[in-house]
Amino acid sequence: MSLSAGVLPDGGLLKRSLVIAGHRTSVSLEAAFWEALRQLALARGLSVQALVGRIDADRGEQNLSSAIRVFVLKAVWPSERPERATAERPPLD
Repeated sequence: MSLSAGVLPDGGLLKRSLVIAGHRTSVSLEAAFWEALRQLALARGLSVQALVGRIDADRGEQNLSSAIRVFVLKAVWPSERPERATAERPPLD
């Protein structure tokens, strides 16, 4: 999946309520992360709620919003994909 800057929504925070593991919770993410999460869920044949449930189950002590952002970045950022993880990465200057 790739997202180009021209199709990303504006960056304002959006708060959405979800039920995760039987508990209602609110998650605040930038619109672009919600859209990327929606696309990733669709590609996996899941609802956004189900995908967030999986992210929640694997996040450990990490904040849920942060865990979602990291999940999305790893999914869409080529250098974070497992098949390219060993490739040389440029410095972050």
